[in-house]
Amino acid sequence: MIMKYLLPFSFLFFSVFSVVYGQTEGEPEKVVFTSNQGKIRVSSNKNGDLLINIPKKDLRKLKKAGKVRYSDFGARGDGKTDDIDAIAATHAFANRHGLPVIADHGYTYYIGGSDRTANIQTDTDFGSAEFVINDTGVEDRSAHIFQVSSSLQPFDLEGISSLERNQRKIDVSLPAICLITVTDANVKRYIRYGPNQNSGSSQTDIFIADENGNVDMDAPIIWDFEQITEITARPLDDTNLSIKGGHFTTIANQAESKYNYHNRGIAIRRSNVIVDGLEHHITGEGDHGAPYGGFLNIRDCAYVTVRNTILTGHKTYRTIGSAGVPVSMGSYDITANRALNVSFVNCKQTNDINDRTYWGILGSNYCKNLLYDNCTFSRFDAHMGVANATIRNSTLGHMGINAIGTGLLIVENSTINGRTLVNLRSDYGSTWQGEFQIRNCIFVPSGGREASASLIGGSNSGQHDFGYTSYMPARILIENLYIDDSNHPEDYEGPAIFANFNPEMTDDSYQEQFPYVITEEVILKNVTTASGKPLRLSNNPFMFRDVTVKTEKNEVFEKPK
Repeated sequence: MIMKYLLPFSFLFFSVFSVVYGQTEGEPEKVVFTSNQGKIRVSSNKNGDLLINIPKKDLRKLKKAGKVRYSDFGARGDGKTDDIDAIAATHAFANRHGLPVIADHGYTYYIGGSDRTANIQTDTDFGSAEFVINDTGVEDRSAHIFQVSSSLQPFDLEGISSLERNQRKIDVSLPAICLITVTDANVKRYIRYGPNQNSGSSQTDIFIADENGNVDMDAPIIWDFEQITEITARPLDDTNLSIKGGHFTTIANQAESKYNYHNRGIAIRRSNVIVDGLEHHITGEGDHGAPYGGFLNIRDCAYVTVRNTILTGHKTYRTIGSAGVPVSMGSYDITANRALNVSFVNCKQTNDINDRTYWGILGSNYCKNLLYDNCTFSRFDAHMGVANATIRNSTLGHMGINAIGTGLLIVENSTINGRTLVNLRSDYGSTWQGEFQIRNCIFVPSGGREASASLIGGSNSGQHDFGYTSYMPARILIENLYIDDSNHPEDYEGPAIFANFNPEMTDDSYQEQFPYVITEEVILKNVTTASGKPLRLSNNPFMFRDVTVKTEKNEVFEKPK
């Protein structure tokens, strides 16, 4: 019965026909094909539908060539003429006939502010072509330039009324391996604290299940669902879709500095996608502008790899937050939301990773199994939770590692320039229900600026309800860590394992309304410092009095008195 969701669209070639390709985040875009005599023509009607005329002789020619280029559908590539309709038409034709798309060598495609998204469902090679995206005047700031989508349609999953944390199997048969998204709108989690405070988000989880309902335990269910208000299954494509090359330049928007996020890049909404060799640059940033929601915007998918790619951090602008005080607005070149098994391999950014005028390059929510491998980025960040994350062979800049979540956080063979080695985000309770494993790393506090070093940062007063119990990692292993704390203040006593998470908690008289669960065990192996000063527990030894710190012989650690 559900097999219909796996069938790609197929159509007979009549003289006039219309199709709807893939899915967009709003209404799907309508494409109308005709086969009238003359030449290939691309236009649009008053409803914004894309109209494509392909004479039969041209159809046969393009199919025989086995690939299609933007110039086949009228793209000028002169850097001045808006080519978005020709680009969208090329992909619409390629999607229908299962053909790869090739950008024209030496072309510069100009893309203006029209509300048009090119839907990618076949391999695409942007090659050495240039794309100039002008965001100084856009019709719809939420309209992506490209959307990588699947012809396999999502469907509501029936027969499941509840779920349990770490449940291994769901009682349902599926037509293929599926990404399952589940929501309980009656339960609120991630009730944010601070200048951007809010009333929380509906409890949400994502996981993968096979045809027999077996849950992939590498990305387990992390919440109990006593009731379910929405549950959706998205079949996973069983082949990789490749996006190669391309040199993209965004002319930044000049909008008012408010939380009006612009999504003017490549949205990835299909599983099993490889992005390889892409470059994104930014020009025209002034003294104000609206933030960006990611040139690479990855959502509702699994198994996405971005490699050999160069991206750019966005300038930081300020506005008034929900608490009525000024805040810096997060602006991203990469976002990942409700996505599993997303990897960034051999990637870097164009601007200085320690330049504080630029915001951190990544933001993520509801993700599992995120990976940085051989990356040079300004930061790693998980807002509304990540389940399992790995950072290896990488260098992170001024924003360092910011995370809340569950499972295992691994940091190895990396250099971290943040204020702390790992910062547990205080706006979400500085929570990590799981373990940290840190091996063979270098920590440069505040990128070498004068600083008193702390390894694990965060804050939790125990007085705010975040919608869950907040935890510190139960176990922290730190092995072969060099702390370059050579630039420190005169009164510096040495690096602390834990920052002062709650300065008011100094004795038993302090009562937490929502108790914060403290780390049980820290294991130190070969931790050394440039200052020669020993590692300390914290400026607040009372709060961490029950933490067991295990050291090897001759380990430099000063036990609290």
